[in-house]
Amino acid sequence: MPTRSAGKATSRTPKKHAPADGSRNGKAAAGGSPVRVRSRSSVEQRALEGVRERTEEGHRNAGRTPPSQTNELRGSGPRRIDESLRDYCVTEDEKLLQASGDGDFTSTDPWRVMRMTAELVEGIDALASVRRGVSIFGSARTAPDDPLYEAAVETSRLLAKAGFAIITGGGPGIMEAANKGARLGKGRSIGCNIELPFEQGANPYVDTLVNFRYFFVRKTMFIKYSNAFVIFPGGFGTLDEAFEALTLIQTGKIYHFPVVFFGKRFWGGLVDWMRDRLLREKKISEGDLDLLDVTDDPHEAVQCIIKAHAKAVRESDARR
Repeated sequence: MPTRSAGKATSRTPKKHAPADGSRNGKAAAGGSPVRVRSRSSVEQRALEGVRERTEEGHRNAGRTPPSQTNELRGSGPRRIDESLRDYCVTEDEKLLQASGDGDFTSTDPWRVMRMTAELVEGIDALASVRRGVSIFGSARTAPDDPLYEAAVETSRLLAKAGFAIITGGGPGIMEAANKGARLGKGRSIGCNIELPFEQGANPYVDTLVNFRYFFVRKTMFIKYSNAFVIFPGGFGTLDEAFEALTLIQTGKIYHFPVVFFGKRFWGGLVDWMRDRLLREKKISEGDLDLLDVTDDPHEAVQCIIKAHAKAVRESDARR
């Protein structure tokens, strides 16, 4: 943060600049310095480079050349993305969230709505046979020699043996471990990949690969075909999936299925914060903390899911 000089005062009146965080009083944003508007593009670029770096590291950790470093063309399911419909390194999500501008009909929002509908239909068609699915989330950079990778393999293997399909984002790291476990357990291994500005590629243990342009369509598939979520240590994307599920359960939009956070050491601070801050300040109610479980044991996670599913089946039969 810039500091004021301790030298002699001058008669020059300093220029007034608009606060960098968009506020009128120019106060610093909570947690530190004001956000500098002029640097936002570079901040966004660094964030995107971080996503690319983590994804590429995940592939390298598994002994593969990252797809983003090869000359392979980006694919989306059985078809190629029509490059004439989007600019280089601009995803369909980005174009959707931008303000509508002039252009031909294929670049307008009504056309995108039809593409979203088609993508929903394709996703449902590909996953319609999934009756018992568990979505597993976690960091793309987790290496095969990491104990959490092995825990994800074992958790998925046990779930697959119990008859559950395993659904992941299809990438490296924890996602790869989960798909590997599904194959070891002779269960269905599903990857729901998302279009990013760089080619992220799918791991080699995916049997059913579904590619999505739109995040919300992909997230709908995770929710629709899952009987449980297992949340391994990860970043923003992992947190996004976890809290979306918790919010939908909390608000009664979906039935209460298990949301299991795997890794007490990693998630303990978050759970403590939710209890000490959210609950204490009445931002959530006491029962909301019962919507999630935390464990370090693959067997415990699997038993939690099996018991919850059996209970849901009994309750469903009783209502008939």
